[in-house]
Amino acid sequence: MNKAELVTKVADNTNFKKKDVEATLDAVLEVIQESLVSGESVKLIGFGTFETRSRKARMGRNPQKPENLISIPASKAPVFKAGKSLKDAVNK
Repeated sequence: MNKAELVTKVADNTNFKKKDVEATLDAVLEVIQESLVSGESVKLIGFGTFETRSRKARMGRNPQKPENLISIPASKAPVFKAGKSLKDAVNK
């Protein structure tokens, strides 16, 4: 499902206009992004948690020339951890 399909389904389920649903979805995603950028996690009880994890700098290999080592810098990665209710619903 892509964003347009998600907006359509939510609009159908709530009887809101598509443009209102899209604006709300954009706002929610923006707030989640801003929270992750500032180092906060976003916990939605029953659904899951969005957070960032730090990755250490490391050495890797060039896939095209495995004999060449490359330096991979440290970075932060956004991570989603599913909550119990979501896991249970998916595994029904």
